[in-house]
Amino acid sequence: MGDSRADRAFIGSFTSAGGRGIVVAEVDAATGALTEAGGSDAVADPSYLAAGAGGTVLYAVSETSDGAVAAFDTAGPGLRPIGPPVPVAGDGPTHLALAQGRLLTANYGSGSVSVLGLGPDGAPRGTPFLLRHTGEGPDRDRQREPHAHQVLPDPSGRWVLGVDLGTDSVRVCALDPVSGELRVHRETALRPGSGPRHLVFHPGGRHVCVLGELDPAVTLCRWDAATGELEPVAEIPLVAEGAEGLAYPSELAVSPDGRRLWVAVRGQDTIAVLELDEGFEKGELVATVPCGGHWPRDLVLDPGGRRLYVANERSGDVTWFDLDPATGLPHRGGSLPVPAVSCVLFA
Repeated sequence: MGDSRADRAFIGSFTSAGGRGIVVAEVDAATGALTEAGGSDAVADPSYLAAGAGGTVLYAVSETSDGAVAAFDTAGPGLRPIGPPVPVAGDGPTHLALAQGRLLTANYGSGSVSVLGLGPDGAPRGTPFLLRHTGEGPDRDRQREPHAHQVLPDPSGRWVLGVDLGTDSVRVCALDPVSGELRVHRETALRPGSGPRHLVFHPGGRHVCVLGELDPAVTLCRWDAATGELEPVAEIPLVAEGAEGLAYPSELAVSPDGRRLWVAVRGQDTIAVLELDEGFEKGELVATVPCGGHWPRDLVLDPGGRRLYVANERSGDVTWFDLDPATGLPHRGGSLPVPAVSCVLFA
């Protein structure tokens, strides 16, 4: 296999738990199999990754108390750091995304979102703008204070959405393209104690699916890009009635046609398969499938939407599944050992 970037996956892991940092893997187009092909341990705990515009720059958070972001050049066969890691002025960044030519991080520990500028080489630079969240939730163990878990631009490019597990809410924000200042436009309250962790935009651009970590369910919402309004309309439970044990959902993916959702559920160690109705405002849990390991922290569709890749953090592997085109059910294909794995990115 050649060096085509479309044939590679980038895998983040926790160096503090024995991970190797960022692993580069070649992808077999016919089988979906992953083969390790290098990587970098230049940044501590790169738990989440994002691809830059043009596909030749990779960004990674450093999920540490002195949170930082790092950039890597991926144009060659390996990973070359572009400058040193840059502080984000936040504790424990868990997610990052690009919006309007800037790099944003969601800082779980400090309950804030950071905005950094980018240099001509794609590297983050300067002093970050910091938006501090306020509020709390009813869970005294997990919601005594804000915990920003994800930050993501909407498909229109007009808004930035921040998901906060600690305040049971999603903040819709406007980003000033000149100053980099992030301002809250409106805050959408979700069910108290749900602990929203991540969201995905529906392919049609008019709906959003929000994943709750503390109470395992997906909240279906209407999204109006013209007004920046997010409106919850229904919930879908992720654990079958009567199921025992912990259930902490971590990530969700939506099919290209918008009719199915797949959700990784830690504790249950399952992939929940959900089907949505034609209006995408109702749905049901139709199956649960073993995730192939222990503690699935992340899952992602391949670029063709034919396979699902699951990062099983505690068993230390990335397991891939072929998706039945008729039912959406995942069928295990194989796995790649990656200690303390946290995320998978195709770029």
